[in-house]
Order: sequence, then structure tokens, then C-alpha cells
Amino acid sequence: MDNIKALDINKYTDTILISEWEGIKKPDPKIFKAALEKLDVSAKESIFVGDHPEKDVKAAQSIGMKTIWKKGDQWGNVKADFIVDDLEEIPQIINQLNSEPY
Repeated sequence: MDNIKALDINKYTDTILISEWEGIKKPDPKIFKAALEKLDVSAKESIFVGDHPEKDVKAAQSIGMKTIWKKGDQWGNVKADFIVDDLEEIPQIINQLNSEPY
């Protein structure tokens, strides 16, 4: 939670799950399902943003979530729905998704 507060991202979220507090660590799908349940949304209505190809991207995809990978130098070819260099790109992606017909 100290990292989240230091980055000042808590103001952009409705729910924050900390794996240590939940007793579940990524890539266990239970942590993603717990977040969906707390938010009362389906996986198809959700986007997971992460920086780890396995623990974040693949794990979220395994339960049907869309994914945004925050590109990192240590990883090569990552198969995410979207790839960003900067988190500031995320609102544009969300706007794009919201404007697509169902």
C-alpha cells in the first residue's frame, strides 16, 4: 500500500487488493476473481494493467480479462491486448474500448 500511495494511484481506483492481505498471490486466478467480485463486474468488462508477462498478463487473460502490458526492458514479445510505454496512454485505450459497439 505504501507503493500505491507513493505513486498516488489510489485516487484512480475503486478497489485495491494487496496479495499479502488477501493471502493469494499472482498468478493465482483467485486474486483476479476476488477483485472482480469486489467490483461486481465480469472479466469481459474488465482490463488488467500489469508489468509482468506471466504474473499479470497471462494470468488475467486466463480468466477472460483484457490486458494492458506496461512495457519493460527486461521482457521481449508479450501477447497483451494493448501495450503501453507510459500509463498515461491508458485513458485513450479505455475511451477507444468504450466507443466500440458491443
